[in-house]
Amino acid sequence: MIKEFKTKLVFIQNIHLRMIFIGQDQLSIEDFSAVLFEKKEIGFTDEALKTVDENFKFLKSFSANKLIYGINTGFGPMAQYKVSDENLLALQYNLIRSHSSGDGDILPAHFARALMIARLNSLMKAYSGIHTNLVELLKELINKDINPCIYEHGGVGASGDLVQLAHLGLFLIGEGEALYGGEVYLTKEIFERFNIQPLTIYGREGLAVMNGTSAMTGIGMINIIYAQKSFHWGVLLSAMMNEVVEAYDDHYSYELNAVKLHRG
Repeated sequence: MIKEFKTKLVFIQNIHLRMIFIGQDQLSIEDFSAVLFEKKEIGFTDEALKTVDENFKFLKSFSANKLIYGINTGFGPMAQYKVSDENLLALQYNLIRSHSSGDGDILPAHFARALMIARLNSLMKAYSGIHTNLVELLKELINKDINPCIYEHGGVGASGDLVQLAHLGLFLIGEGEALYGGEVYLTKEIFERFNIQPLTIYGREGLAVMNGTSAMTGIGMINIIYAQKSFHWGVLLSAMMNEVVEAYDDHYSYELNAVKLHRG
């Protein structure tokens, strides 16, 4: 019995070592890189998922019989108009579809994957009042390495990366196109192949997916990761060259560099 328990414990520990947990803690560059490039699986702690659910329930209760932007009003200049209760969910679906107007080349799969990781990390902070269905779906798609087709041209930075994230939203509701294994498919086909249920809108999931800067954040993270790798190799090769030519090492001395008063 004790041996069996220890075996299960080691198995659970190994799963946790392979998995990156996304939630209320800050996602490090190293963890972001591990999920993005090493395809490490992501998971949620029960506490983090519970917080998302609690905030969804709070918003649902708080917004009852109130006028709240983006939930029961139009958007932008149309915010002065109230949307009837029977059209609230259609409002979210139509917001996604109306902004899915990107053009140009499709972003590489790792760019789209970085966008999804950044968006999931933001949503798991639990400030968006979204249903757990949204974060669970994003987690499943990232773990299966199924990515949305995101187009390189479109509005960026107005109220977020609206066009790019609208195409993410379109993908999540089972429409538009998807990238898988280097090929482009209809999202509906890929979802059916992997038995994935499209996103169900419960309240403000459409607005929550779109209203952020996850495209520029995700691509920015890739640039940082590449820059760190380049810097690392630059330092390594420089050190090797100094060894090869048997250069003096006094320019690396602590006393000399401490005078410069800059870190590193």
